Amino acid sequence: MPFIAAALYRNFNSFVVSRQVCILRNEILWVVLGVVQAPSKKQKTTCSLQSYNEYLILSPKNRQQNSFLSITMHIRMYMWYDRHIQGSIKLIIFLLVAVFYVTFLCRESQTAYELNKVKAESSGVVHLQPQTGSKFLNLIQSKLKPPIPKLDSVELPGINNVITTFNPVYEYSEEIHAAIEKELKQRNLHLREVCERYQLQSVYPPNPREFFISHGHSLIWCNVFKAASSTWLYYFNILGGYNVKFLQQIVYQPLELARKRFPRPELPELLESLPYLLSFLFVRDPFERIVSGYRNKLEDCKNSYYKSLAKRIIKRFRKHPIAGRTKKCPTFQEFVQYLIEQHKQGKPFDEHWAPIYSFCTPCSIEFNIIGKLETFARDSEFIIREAGLEYLLLDKLPKNKLSRIGNLAKGGKTNILMKIYLSEINRTTFDQLLNIYRWDFELFDYDFKKYYDYIIPDVVEDAKNATLKPTMDVKNYTATKM
Repeated sequence: MPFIAAALYRNFNSFVVSRQVCILRNEILWVVLGVVQAPSKKQKTTCSLQSYNEYLILSPKNRQQNSFLSITMHIRMYMWYDRHIQGSIKLIIFLLVAVFYVTFLCRESQTAYELNKVKAESSGVVHLQPQTGSKFLNLIQSKLKPPIPKLDSVELPGINNVITTFNPVYEYSEEIHAAIEKELKQRNLHLREVCERYQLQSVYPPNPREFFISHGHSLIWCNVFKAASSTWLYYFNILGGYNVKFLQQIVYQPLELARKRFPRPELPELLESLPYLLSFLFVRDPFERIVSGYRNKLEDCKNSYYKSLAKRIIKRFRKHPIAGRTKKCPTFQEFVQYLIEQHKQGKPFDEHWAPIYSFCTPCSIEFNIIGKLETFARDSEFIIREAGLEYLLLDKLPKNKLSRIGNLAKGGKTNILMKIYLSEINRTTFDQLLNIYRWDFELFDYDFKKYYDYIIPDVVEDAKNATLKPTMDVKNYTATKM
């Protein structure tokens, strides 16, 4: 047997130029010599290098004669090195990705920690406990979660004409934050004083009907219609998971979409959530809300839902025929008379012109933030940053909606429109209308005295002794709804 093995070894040496031949040679020799164990990976690699070294010592003439074998050898050596290079590259990429991911997590954790620390140290938004509810419910609330602490605001020097933006790149400084915070706190204090002065919390109990609660985003919002409510409905639809492009193309009402994700809460749920979530509402000059609601729902009679209401108002309050475009639609004076009669009879108001004191009941539900339409962009950005929703909501508002809100906040056209519509009513009717909305004027610190210059004095009204007509065509003045 040893002689046969030696012969085979010599014969194979003359043809050793490839890895497969070398491995086959060794396997035959091991079988002949009685070796049971198969060649290892290391032995195969050594065999490849051995074959290549044997090829290199061949003479140039032999290399030329074995050109095909030369190409085969180079290809196989390339494949051998390629496998090792690919393995090394994969290992390096894996390590780089792991390092990047760990670094990203550390940075985000540090950023979140610093933001929470700053909020805890400098937040002046007071989280108030609801005054209503049973003792049993309050006991459950105290056991479930610790209440949010009431921290005093850090009062820095005030800043006049603070301008903010919905762009998340904007540098939102601590001074701007403190100035806005101070103003919002003053609004809350003023509202509390008026509520206590007239004991309104006992007259108007909590009304949870138009509240939106997002536990996942720590927000509670009371939807005041005709106070830029469509904007925050848009935001809540984003928080509800709707795609931005989908929201800009849909024909459905935003309120319907939002209610699918945020159904109307029950009173116990609202009272239980108030101490732990950021609650807010937006308000507007009461008479501007009335005019806006009238123009949007009744002036043109285009809204099918309000056509029946328009017919009832005309039938009840129109005493003399009117020519022109308002023939089939109620005038503003007729609409005001309808509101006065509804109030006297104790009937509920439509949500588009219902007083805020009975609609969102701010005297019974203590909101953390009271925003105003006049400072809507600034107050909205403050709320978004307080809730930590910058990257979800900032810079997500369509430009046409943002410019429209900016025009309303400036109030130029609004003041002219208020003069036009209020010039249809006399002093007695105005005082009766003011009696309905007076609490909203006082609670949110709006001035109603300026409107006395717009109305018709009673003396002039008696001299006319005729049905009032609009002083000018409002539709020709502007086609934009308030």
